[in-house]
Amino acid sequence: MEKWFILAGILLLILTGSLLILSSETDENPYTHSYTKAICNSENYCQDYEIFCKNRNIVSISPITGASIQLPRNWEDPRSAEVINKLC
Repeated sequence: MEKWFILAGILLLILTGSLLILSSETDENPYTHSYTKAICNSENYCQDYEIFCKNRNIVSISPITGASIQLPRNWEDPRSAEVINKLC
């Protein structure tokens, strides 16, 4: 009976150790999420960018080649100020 307790204890330690190793966080990706967003300047020239974030911090912003538009001077961005200014 005592051998079973020792064996069960050893198996429990092995299982616990394995779960800890498998669940440990690895930082393989330098970012947690990415998305595209149109960013416009004061002259209503808008270009699409791919934005990479790590949680709420910007990792990088890269323009998407060929994804831009020049809108009329009287055009107003229909997005809310919060959406326009939010990056991560």
